Amino acid sequence: MTGVPAYAVAGGTATSGGAYTFAVKLDIGDGKRSCSGALVDKQWVLTAAGCFADDPKNPKVTEGAPKWKTTATVGRTDLSGSAGTVADVTQVVPYPGRDVVMAQLAKPVSGITPVTVAASPPAQGEELKVIGFGRTATEWVPDKLHAAAFAVDAVQDGKLEITGKSAAVCKGDTGGPALRESGGRVEVVAVNSTSWQGGCLGTDPAETRTGAVDARVDDLGAWVQQVRYRPVFAAAPWAKATHLASGYFTGGSAGGTRHMDMIVRWNDAEVTLYQGADDKDPRHPFAAEYQLAEPPKAGKTSIWQHAKQITGASFGGGTDGLVVRWGDGELTQYTHVDAKGFHGEKQLAKAKNTTWPHATQITAGRYSANQQRDDLLVTWDDGHVTLHPDIDNNAVADKAQKVLVNKNTTWTHATQISAGEFTGKKTMDLLVRWSDGEATLYPGVDTAGFHGESNVRPAKSYWTNATVMGAGAFVANERANDVIVRWAKGPVSLYPGVDAAGTHAEIKIVE
Repeated sequence: MTGVPAYAVAGGTATSGGAYTFAVKLDIGDGKRSCSGALVDKQWVLTAAGCFADDPKNPKVTEGAPKWKTTATVGRTDLSGSAGTVADVTQVVPYPGRDVVMAQLAKPVSGITPVTVAASPPAQGEELKVIGFGRTATEWVPDKLHAAAFAVDAVQDGKLEITGKSAAVCKGDTGGPALRESGGRVEVVAVNSTSWQGGCLGTDPAETRTGAVDARVDDLGAWVQQVRYRPVFAAAPWAKATHLASGYFTGGSAGGTRHMDMIVRWNDAEVTLYQGADDKDPRHPFAAEYQLAEPPKAGKTSIWQHAKQITGASFGGGTDGLVVRWGDGELTQYTHVDAKGFHGEKQLAKAKNTTWPHATQITAGRYSANQQRDDLLVTWDDGHVTLHPDIDNNAVADKAQKVLVNKNTTWTHATQISAGEFTGKKTMDLLVRWSDGEATLYPGVDTAGFHGESNVRPAKSYWTNATVMGAGAFVANERANDVIVRWAKGPVSLYPGVDAAGTHAEIKIVE
């Protein structure tokens, strides 16, 4: 199809005030362009990339602030009224290779229910409702949102071909949603991209075609969720994060599309699970969050107030788990953790013992012949280091314990430790951040001990401010070689692809 950009729905019907309040009118460049869109989150609009491109026929857009001042009117299907909200668009996030963007509003919209993004494609012959604020057959700049029925002619990779039954997509409808309506449920399956504009005011009367091409969004649900979650993640009080642990708690596995998740314990004893994203954008590694433990109410307490260390582990048979060392020395294994909470609680060391209160750091990794990440490496307050293989079967029994380093004055300065896969060895590596800011990698740790070391951050570096640290598969998702650091004042950085040569590029994921 070689149509022109689909800049209200000619032949369509003006909608009533209470219908499609999620519809959005976009004014771009103080009248330079007019587009339509759909509110899919209280602060995000789904629309067409061409609206913001230099050449709408070539809808390439760079992520960031729009080139021209853009204003969004939401919840006002009759533009002559005063209902709804008017807000500036602060940034646009394009989906690569498709005429689709998410546009962020300067402030969240209240009182309007966002439309759901469809999770299944339309079928050939299915009827969709297309809505928009563009021209009609008789109005150049209509005041009201219009809607019309369109039939799906073809479903292709990333796009739909549709034809209006008695209407056409006109200028001003670019980015407007194509909706599936069934059983009282409304969901957006595509956004308007290009159209022949037959019957639209200003179109050559000889043009009678009412076909259009829409960009599909039914397969972009995960991307939409990830983008809409960005400001939520950044707004968390990261200066209050005290512990973190990584693992596949919400699904996924190494080499899959879902990246590792992260569990955070906060200083008020709240525990949050952050779901890993499904793409490889290191700037935005998480796509959703779930509260695993609430902070205690006034006058109440929470067991999570007593958590001294946490580490992610894998025990097989489902989602990954968590190991927690408590203030009284008890060591607990939660065999599986997911968005609903902690499961399969198992005591590894009894409460009020005389040994484990002296542990300073713990991390679970794959350090033995067992391929699960269920070997616990521990540093102690006298400097000695131990490895406890296969804790799921052995707990932390002395008979299975391996002493990797005897009592000394060096390892008392190991401030944070994390298991990772940085060097490609048969077993996992250990990353240590020392009290003077130095960071060291110990490759291929196993029951025989340490086998060399690599300095990845120098002593007296700014890593002295690394307050919380952990490794995981947050970007490429092939192995756990990405490092997250929460700095003393609250910013959070991600270092993708750490190896024996260093930490390489730093990416600020929370400023």
